[in-house]
Parts: sequence; structure tokens; C-alpha cells
Amino acid sequence: MTDVLEDLQWRGLIALSTDLDELRAEMAKGPITYYCGFDPTAPSLHIGHLLQVLTVRRLQLAGHNPLALVGGATGLIGDPRPSAERQLHSRDQVAEWVEKIRGQIEPYLDFTGSNAARIVNNLDWTAPMSAIDFLRDIGKHFRVNKMLTKDAVSARLNSDAGISYTEFSYQILQGMDFLELFRRYGCRLQTGGSDQWGNLTAGTDLIRRMEGESVHLLATPLLTNSAGEKLGKSTGGGSLWMDAGMTSPYALYQYLVNLEDAIVGGLLRQLTFLSREEIDVIDKETADRPQARIAQRRLAEEVTRIVHGAHETDQVIAASQALFGRGELAELSASTLRAALSEAGLASAPAGSTVADLFIAAGLVSSRNEARRTVAEGGAYVNNERVSDAEEAVPAERALAGGLLVLRKGKRTFAGVELTAM
Repeated sequence: MTDVLEDLQWRGLIALSTDLDELRAEMAKGPITYYCGFDPTAPSLHIGHLLQVLTVRRLQLAGHNPLALVGGATGLIGDPRPSAERQLHSRDQVAEWVEKIRGQIEPYLDFTGSNAARIVNNLDWTAPMSAIDFLRDIGKHFRVNKMLTKDAVSARLNSDAGISYTEFSYQILQGMDFLELFRRYGCRLQTGGSDQWGNLTAGTDLIRRMEGESVHLLATPLLTNSAGEKLGKSTGGGSLWMDAGMTSPYALYQYLVNLEDAIVGGLLRQLTFLSREEIDVIDKETADRPQARIAQRRLAEEVTRIVHGAHETDQVIAASQALFGRGELAELSASTLRAALSEAGLASAPAGSTVADLFIAAGLVSSRNEARRTVAEGGAYVNNERVSDAEEAVPAERALAGGLLVLRKGKRTFAGVELTAM
């Protein structure tokens, strides 16, 4: 019951906490009930949320009782960002996202046995409450001067954007969630991201004021690169979504494979269930052969498998090898191949176009002369087959699944072309 705290510390998953010794003593008495909240502010969770989901899973595997809260109420309000107001989404939109996020969380938890998980929605206890009851019963216990010290609130107060009363009230709603789960299920621990610390403490303060009880908090670190940028954002491509339609398995895998050495060891601990012994071996192999990117490849494989399953991961790995001539392109599914080529650059051209035209369309060369020179030097490939004539026409029959061609210049530069009817 308590070993999980040592494991979380070893994995670097405890950035902030209330009193670990008190939490350890309470866990030693038997399973505790804990919760983590997820707001439906988008149709999918992202890799930062994955860290939270896996932390919930680790605590359940240690025997504790998980509550996963999907914020049908808080999702209508929006957690204040330091920069500007969030866009308010319609009730129907948020309700749809609640179901999508619920479906993303469920596969990670066990809903059977003595410590079966529950998924709860804070709209269930927030919607029936009148504004008068909210202000008298809950708002009365919050002090504005303390609310103003929360990081996101203070940042907004000092900006031109300011902050609306709606978003200012978000911390009261989250505090009420912890109180309600404490009363309904005996919940005594909340987990969340360290950037949420101000909102997390709202719940512990409220429970202490209204129930006279001390409860616990664990906050995980943000997933950032060495420059402090959130993972995914550093590429300029936005979040790394868990929905395959928003971030393809191939894109997720390639992003992780290309992570900098300085952070990959920490992410292996935080985003996988690999043991200390396995990670120690990977650390040593990576130190001995950094150019092999052993840690990055293992991280990419493990995380892609956790999020998208074994089959998709196998397809992604096969695609990564085949695109560089180390595997069979014909064995890849159309969806995996399209996702991979979309990341590299996917153009379109009529069937029957010449090799030179295709390489120009794909952006691999800038002119016919460059295309001819690349072919003459033996550096032009179509579907991993070296071509010897820049003016050779490429018929539709040469296309792979989905009407796609893989063009490669040299050993490592590739792009895709989708053949269209002439």
C-alpha cells in the first residue's frame, strides 16, 4: 500500500505534496480512495493527461480505490489560463466531449474487484445547486484575498486581458468537487498537475473548513523539454493528442523517437511501467551508445503501445523501418502509410507522371536538372527501388495501398505522393 509512494518518488512523479509522511501512515492502514479530474475542454486528452491517467493506474495497482472525474460542469467554465479567457463551448459540445474522454480513460482502469474504479461527473452535483446555495454554502468559505494569489489568477489580473468572474470561480468549483467526493466516497487524496496546485489546495482548504478533516494532495510535474516548453508545443504543432485521428500513432512515435537525450530517461520512468531494473539497463546502453537512441526508441514503443495498442505500434515500427528501405512497404496498411507520409510531406500528382515530375511535386528537388542529377548519382528511389531514368513514367499500378508512392532522396530524406487520375 505504501510502496507506491516510493515508486512515484523514484519515477519523479511527485513535484508537490501536502504531507507525505501523513499520507504514508494513512495508506499503511489500508486502501484509500483518491481522485483525479479531467476537464472536457477538447475532444481528446493529450500526453500531459496521459501522465495523470497512468498515475491513477499506478495507485490502483497498489490496491487503492480510484475515482476518475470527468468535469461536465468545470468543462463548461474552463480552468483559467495565465494568458487569456478560454472559449466557452456549448452544453451539447461539452457533453459530447465528456463521453469521448470517459471512453479514453476507461481502458486504463479496472472496474472489477475490491478496488474497482468509478468514473464520476461533477455536473451531477453541480447542476442541481442554485446560485444562492452555491454562494451561501460553498462560496462563504473562500477568501478573495487568498483566491487572488493563485498563479493563473494573479497573472491575469496583471495583464490587459483581466479575468472574468466565471473563470475566477473555477477554483471554488474544483474545491467543491473534492468536498463532494469526500462526502460521497470517503475520498482523501487528489492528484493532478503541478500547474493546478492552486486549484488543488482549494479542495483541501474547503474540507478542513467544512468537515474539520485534513486530506492529501499529490501533484505531478509538467512534461517539458529542457527549455521548459510543454511536450508537443515545442514543435509548433500543438498538443500530442491521445486520439489517433488528431495525432496519428506514427506522429506520436516519431515525436518521441526524436526527443533530446536530456529528458528521455525521466520520461521512461514517468510514462511507462518498465521496472527499475529494465530502465537501469536502458540507461547504461544509452550512455554507451547514445547515437543508437535506444532510450528514445523504447520510450516511443512503450508509449505508443500504451495509447494505441500493440497492432498499431507494430505497424508504426514497421513503417519507420520500411520508409528508409529496411522493411517491406507493401505490408503497411493504407492508414499507417498515409499518416507517415503526411508527417514527411504528402503531395499529389497524376498517374503516369515522370520520376522527375514526382520528385519536384514532392519537394525533394527544386528543378528537373536537380532531379536528373539525383537519379544519375544513384540517390533516387520510388517505393525503395532505385530508379535510373528521371523521365520514366510511373503508372498507377506502382502505387502502394491508398494510391501512394514513397519517394526517397539519398538515405534519409523521403516524402509521399498520392497518384490521381490523369
